[in-house]
Amino acid sequence: MEIVRPSAVAGLFYPADTRKLHSMIARHIDASRQTQAVVPKALIVPHAGYVYSGPIAASAYHHLTPLRHIIKRVVLIGPSHRVPFDGLAVSAADWFETPLGLIPVDRHAESDIIGIEGVRVLEQAHAREHSLEVQLPFLQYLLDDFKIVPIVAGHASPQLVARVLDKLWGGSETLILISSDLSHYLDYDSACEIDAETSQAIISMDNHIIDSYHACGSVGINGLLLYARQQHMQGQILDLRNSGDTAGKRDSVVGYGAYLFQ
Repeated sequence: MEIVRPSAVAGLFYPADTRKLHSMIARHIDASRQTQAVVPKALIVPHAGYVYSGPIAASAYHHLTPLRHIIKRVVLIGPSHRVPFDGLAVSAADWFETPLGLIPVDRHAESDIIGIEGVRVLEQAHAREHSLEVQLPFLQYLLDDFKIVPIVAGHASPQLVARVLDKLWGGSETLILISSDLSHYLDYDSACEIDAETSQAIISMDNHIIDSYHACGSVGINGLLLYARQQHMQGQILDLRNSGDTAGKRDSVVGYGAYLFQ
């Protein structure tokens, strides 16, 4: 019997109603299309509730519009917010579910990395985790026929993440998606300063500066930066804001950045 990982945060981080969810994503994507689409190999996107980080995420996702029929596999790496563990966790599920439907897991690709020391199946890490789930409706809205390789990151080195990326990198059919927010619960001005430093490190491909203080998804970010630097890639900042700019107060904010690599 096939295993389905059901939605855990629909109705919390994004609408549970299919029509409302589709409409919200459409508004965010349409608002981002004022900039010309650039073909990405990898993206870094935030994972807060859509009312907070949806516009920033959309500034990255709209670049997938011309790739609707090209991208067939999305490798997602996001941090574990609920379950502490060492290494990287894949899922035993065959499908991930959102209000927009089911997405198949690329089990063949998972088998390619499960032999790497530090990579294991850990369903508890996926069960309630939002960092990957909130990305899925955007992907369903923009892509046609694709599979995912969902990876939750615990305590892991950039070298481990880079080894996994090397196995799964593929060609134009594969998108690498790193899920991360930036600074947490600083005042507005302090957050802007720290997040600007983090953004500069990201586009400079410096995987030695960013830690969990700078970004909750630092494990995935640093692994991508290490591998992207080895591949002589270039990164660019697409959007950099925080919850004080979108839907929150400014005395305690969370930072959000969107970045593209090609």
